[in-house]
Amino acid sequence: MNSEIFESYITVPKSAIDDMNHVNNVTYLQWVQDIAKKHWEAKTDQEIRDTYVWVVLNHYIEYHHPALENDELTIQTWIDHHHGAKSERHTKIIKTSTQKVIVTAKTMWCLLHKETLRPTRINQEISNLFSSI
Repeated sequence: MNSEIFESYITVPKSAIDDMNHVNNVTYLQWVQDIAKKHWEAKTDQEIRDTYVWVVLNHYIEYHHPALENDELTIQTWIDHHHGAKSERHTKIIKTSTQKVIVTAKTMWCLLHKETLRPTRINQEISNLFSSI
């Protein structure tokens, strides 16, 4: 799948800082989930969102460098591939001023029919929304 990169930006708030004076690991994971939701909402209409919902099957996250309070971060996400009801999404968090990669993450998502909460195949309509071809 040839997917476009979706970006969001954040300034690290004081509330994200832990006892070691850098962004807490759980906060990064929240940002990974938040940008996935923003991407989904930016690409879909209300009818699609009323029909489908995503759940996480697993996360793999690597912490490369710390981020500190007031750092400006660029958060990027894209779909690497999908098969059946599963979709592999990648996320990269970058310190904007230096372009240093702070965090990389890979998340496996499963598409569910919202009413039944049963897995449902990712159809061509949804696939096309996230493809840059």
